[in-house]
Amino acid sequence: GISKLPLTASPVQRRRLFKRSLSTMKRAPASAWCGMIVVCAYMLVGLFAPVIAPHGEAQIFAEPFAPWSAEFLLGTDQLGRDVLSRLIYGARNTIGIAILTTLISFSIGVSLGLLAALTRGWVDQFLSRFVDLVMSVPGLIFSLMLLSIFGSSVWNLVLIIAVLDSTSFFRLSRSVGLSVALMEYV
Repeated sequence: GISKLPLTASPVQRRRLFKRSLSTMKRAPASAWCGMIVVCAYMLVGLFAPVIAPHGEAQIFAEPFAPWSAEFLLGTDQLGRDVLSRLIYGARNTIGIAILTTLISFSIGVSLGLLAALTRGWVDQFLSRFVDLVMSVPGLIFSLMLLSIFGSSVWNLVLIIAVLDSTSFFRLSRSVGLSVALMEYV
């Protein structure tokens, strides 16, 4: 793996790390490159949305449901807003929600997984059975049910998806934590 270098690392050490990273990326399969290109392009579109979008995000025009034209490449919606501009600005929300959900999910899953691995006993049993219970219900149905109970705000959506996705982080961190806890030096 690639180790973290201190801020005072010499230029030679930094160059070696860069070359090693480059050689690792060269060996990546074509599907990984395609995914990286799509995600990076999507992030750039979200970042430069005000420059790229032909109209403002909430700018309303006189004609609702306007067809495709030179002015509105994807037409307008029921309120008269440009659909292409709304899609471009929507990239910000999508990327932001995805990053936030992943960070919260990782934090919940890893902390509870390590807690279960280190304490063992009834805490481990309780958390493991709860995770098994959550994983046994189909994710889409469970998330829609929880959204109908708690309301469909963005924060509720982020928290519900994060809790449901934290189960995989929990299982992985618990198994790694148990294997390390059983080593002789611990």
